[in-house]
Parts: sequence; structure tokens; C-alpha cells
Amino acid sequence: MADFEPTPLKTLAITTRCSDDDFELLHVRQPRDLKQIFNLISFEFHMMTIFIYVVTRYKCAACFQQFKKKEHLVAHMKISHHSVHQPKCGVCQKHCKSFESLWEHISSPLAKAHCSSIFSQYGCQLCMEVFESPIILGEHKDQCLLTAPACLGTINIPHITYESLEDENYIGKCLEAVAIDCQMVGCGSDGSLDLLARACLVDEEENIIFHTYVEPQISVTDYRYELTGLTEEHLIDAMPLKEVQEKISQILYNGESIGKERLDGGKAKLLVDHNLEHDLDCLLMSYPEKLLRDTATCRPLMKTNLVSHSLKYLTKTYLGYDIRLGTHDIYQDCVSVMRLYKRMRSQEHQDDKTATSCTKQNRTFDYRTSKDLEDMSPDKLFQISTPNYRCWCLDSRPQDPP
Repeated sequence: MADFEPTPLKTLAITTRCSDDDFELLHVRQPRDLKQIFNLISFEFHMMTIFIYVVTRYKCAACFQQFKKKEHLVAHMKISHHSVHQPKCGVCQKHCKSFESLWEHISSPLAKAHCSSIFSQYGCQLCMEVFESPIILGEHKDQCLLTAPACLGTINIPHITYESLEDENYIGKCLEAVAIDCQMVGCGSDGSLDLLARACLVDEEENIIFHTYVEPQISVTDYRYELTGLTEEHLIDAMPLKEVQEKISQILYNGESIGKERLDGGKAKLLVDHNLEHDLDCLLMSYPEKLLRDTATCRPLMKTNLVSHSLKYLTKTYLGYDIRLGTHDIYQDCVSVMRLYKRMRSQEHQDDKTATSCTKQNRTFDYRTSKDLEDMSPDKLFQISTPNYRCWCLDSRPQDPP
């Protein structure tokens, strides 16, 4: 008897009938199972009627989930927001919602055996890319594994005079990014109310472009020395909050007015941080949402249940070094956030088609009828699917003119 070829989208099934009242349904997924069944029943073949039929399965081209009906696959694609911007297994090309779910796919106790085996030999534990040979992998690790930046401590750095961008041909260039971190002390009767005490900004080359201690607006009841390393002496003659706000705004908007950014984008910089909303609240500042890059809410860096990881976890997992072993060093946090952002920005999975379709809401399916969608192949459904977040790799594209 000829061998039965397996197919990823279909399941072979056998119904055997020994009598009018005795039925049994056996689902078969591998050819060897089919052979075993025929061997068992061959000697009673004259007593049985055997029916072989094919059950069609519709397989998602992104996550490989299978469905009995095409309409179920279409519904899945509408709510899953699959796209080329999702983390992808370098072995089987499966797309995952986050790097954490990708890690479960290739390295957890429930990982796919084939993917796990290949990844253990050719995969990078930090960026989770798969390479052609151990030699190329070794060369990559030398660049991917970073060392912790030196601690700034609690020294008093003189204020740095910031020079605005003089290049008039900023259109057509990528947006620059600035990382910020703030340290808080406690106020109120129990010291639980956060009060800004220190701010630091670094550029993409990890240079400090602004650093200052901030004059408390109200009385401090807890300097949180174990975490901040700050004492009362650090805040003597500190910079007033209003002046801090003005200097930070000058850096972020590149010396331009806020109104110009709102009109045509201007020369404003991207602002990078972990738990960015909290730091802006303590600064009593706001910044355009389209220019915010928060590693706490970046979808690929979040847990599978969309809960944020700590900066300490993200740095250890994706950069390879430890931070916050003692006090929380403001410069280390700034640099680590910037490195995480640059690593996410450097991903190479955008093209003209996917870059222009990266919108906040998936409206691509809304303009097609159910019949049109059901007539599409799984690959075509994946092509028209768009993510529900803006991938940071798009920041590497030049600015469009206003």
C-alpha cells in the first residue's frame, strides 16, 4: 500500500464499522498511525467497512493556530492584529505577541522540540535571533552582550549649556531620541507622596546633556536614602522646578516653540523612559504622545498578559547586565532605557507596505465583506492585517516633509 503524505492543514480520519450498531472514529495525524491501523484490521478486513475522509483545517499564517471553519480564522485575524512587527521564531517563522511568548516557544519546558534544538545551537539568548553558524553567532554575541554603564552616584554635576540643533535640513532625517530618568523623595505625613528631587537626560551616544537636583516645593519627610542615596545636603541650593521644566523643554523641542511641533512636527525629539507617565507627572510637564517611547508599555517587551516588566528585568533579559544592585543610579537607568529603545528600533522587519499600514486601529478588514475575506488565503489575510501598536523600528525611517 502506498504511503500517505502528511499535510499541515488536513487531518486524516478513519471510521471503522464492525456491525450496524458498533461505530468507532479514529483520528490519524501521522502516516505511521494509518499503517498500524491497517495492520491491526487487515486480518478482519472482510468483516469491516472502512471509510477514509479528509478534515480540512484553516491555519493562521502568523501564529499557526488552526480552525475548523474559515470564518473562525477570519475572526481570529481581526482581533489578533498579527503583523511582521511581532517577534518571530527564527526557526519555524511563527509570530508571537511578545518576546516573552517567543521565549516560551523556544526555551521553556513546553517549547517546540525542533525549534528549541536549533535555537540552542544557533540562537542568541538576548535578542533571540537565529544565525547560520556558531561562528556568526559568536561574533554577534560580542556586540549584543553589553556591559553595565558606570554609576554616576550622587556627585553634583555642573549644569550643561544645551545648544539647539542648527541644521536646517532636518527633514528627511530620523528623529533623535533623548532618555530621561527622575528620582523622587517622599513627602507627606508618611512619606508616600512622590516629590521630584533629581533629573537626568542623556542622548543616543549616552552623553549627559542635562542633570540637576531639584529644589523641593514642600517639606521632605523621607529622602529614601536606601534607594536614591540622597540626603538633605544634595538639595541645598538646588534648581527650582520651573527652571528645570524650561531647560528640559528647550532640549526636547530643540529650541523651537511648542506650537510649531503641534503644527508640523518641527525638530522635537523623541522622549524615552521607563514608566514615562509617572516621571512627567512629577515634573508637572506634558509632551506629545506621538513622541513618547515608554519601555514599560512597549508591547513586545511586556508580559503575555500585557503587564509591564521592571526595568531591572528588561535590562538583564535583553541587554545582559544587572542594574540597581544597590541604590538606583539615575545615569544607569537613563542609559539602560536608551539601549533598550535603540535595540528595538534596530529591528529589521519593516518595508514600505507594512510601514505605511502601521496604525492605531486595524481598519483594513472593515472595508471588505465577509465573503471576500473568507475567499482569501491565510497568507493574504496576514498581509492585510495591521498591528495595534506603532513599532519602534519605524523610527529609523526618515521624517516625511510636513
